[in-house]
Amino acid sequence: MTELDATRAYYDTVAEEYATRVPGLFAEDVTGRAMLGAFAEEVRADGGLPVADVGCGPGHVTAHLDGLGLGVHGVDASPRMVDVARRRHPGLRFEAGTMDALGLPDGGLGGIVAWWSILHTAPELLPSLFVEFRRVLAPGGRLLLGFHAGNGEPYTGQPRPEGVAYAIHLLSPDHVGQQLEEAGFTVTARLTAAGDRWPQVCLLARAGT
Repeated sequence: MTELDATRAYYDTVAEEYATRVPGLFAEDVTGRAMLGAFAEEVRADGGLPVADVGCGPGHVTAHLDGLGLGVHGVDASPRMVDVARRRHPGLRFEAGTMDALGLPDGGLGGIVAWWSILHTAPELLPSLFVEFRRVLAPGGRLLLGFHAGNGEPYTGQPRPEGVAYAIHLLSPDHVGQQLEEAGFTVTARLTAAGDRWPQVCLLARAGT
């Protein structure tokens, strides 16, 4: 089983309880929502091209971006999560898919949000992921990343009774910033906040022309 397969299986298993728990945590995340607000303002100022919320989970961030006036759709590798998102937010579009192959035309998006989703990607695979993000973004398009900070070390959570477990990677903000620059982005803002277990980092970047 690949890491992607394991992640998909885990979120398929926990989709319903995750959808019940996480939106409440998001409502308490004042600093994170401030970064999402800055992202939305910049996308609107650039003409308001569509936005993708990749690794959207149950769709709470997608719905928040919609409320900020963006045309947005969600993408998630877990079909069960997509089902939950569609049920909870019937007016929005959600699709099953992976971040490394979005299946979107070149340069069609004004923004991408990956809100605590790139941390399921091994650090050595992030450069190709960021190249894919750059491909689908219009020149000047915005990218907002949220992740747990560390030095690249993996963490595996407790397995479920069904036998599936998730793995995350604690990512170095400096290293992620360097990888973004190599993929054609300029980091324009960085926020670090205390987390329950690890520091939380948001990076806002702009695609080159």
